[in-house]
Amino acid sequence: MIITDTHTHLYSEAFNEDRTEMIQRAIDSGVSRFFIPAIDSSYTESMLKLEEDFPDNVNLMMGLHPTSVKPDTYKEELQLVYEWFSKRKFCAVGEIGIDLYWDKSTLAIQQEAFKIQIELAKKYGLPIVIHCREAFDEIFEVLDDVNDEKLFGIFHCFTGNEQQAERAISYNMKLGIGGVVTFKNGKIDQFINTIDLKHIVLETDSPYLAPKPYRGKRNESAYIVYVLEKLSELYQMPKEEIASITTQNASEVFNTINQ
Repeated sequence: MIITDTHTHLYSEAFNEDRTEMIQRAIDSGVSRFFIPAIDSSYTESMLKLEEDFPDNVNLMMGLHPTSVKPDTYKEELQLVYEWFSKRKFCAVGEIGIDLYWDKSTLAIQQEAFKIQIELAKKYGLPIVIHCREAFDEIFEVLDDVNDEKLFGIFHCFTGNEQQAERAISYNMKLGIGGVVTFKNGKIDQFINTIDLKHIVLETDSPYLAPKPYRGKRNESAYIVYVLEKLSELYQMPKEEIASITTQNASEVFNTINQ
């Protein structure tokens, strides 16, 4: 059984004490492919080291996270993103988007950075990986403006309702489903089985959002098996089949089918 974690921050400081062992636990659990989102330039070196240490497992994205879109630095950070794409290949532009949980005052420049990076993804024929926190309407507004046949990707850590799920899918986005589906108050467990599995990919967002029974603790990629178990229960399908379908979906999004 091959499981794909489409969103995991393996470079996080939370793993500094046991990173290699943590990654090996995931591999031993069947998680053989990890897709690594960027945050900002302060993590680039750590991301490249991950790829060097696990070349058969790690796939890197590049982008500027919305919480790192700051008035005094975002243009410089975006320039660095452009420079990295001119130097080498990445599997996606991400994670990018809008986050209004921490700072609503930067909405305008978050929207600007989001649009700029979507156009970068289109230029290189790459998917985008969207971060959305308390910003569904604002995200959809941007996607309406840029929607065309070149737009595709993943709505990372999807936590919306059924109508928002259908709208996200309408922009050619897969839904990234992680630990929230195991939460009693997560709500997506109430409708996710009405969404065709062809629109679903698995993720952990580790070290964040650990699934039950580890909720509130450090998350790690090995815990994706609990997400898989919950989806197996909700879809009334074998875990192996869900793992296969979602891994195929991830391969199609990230264009890694033949790699």
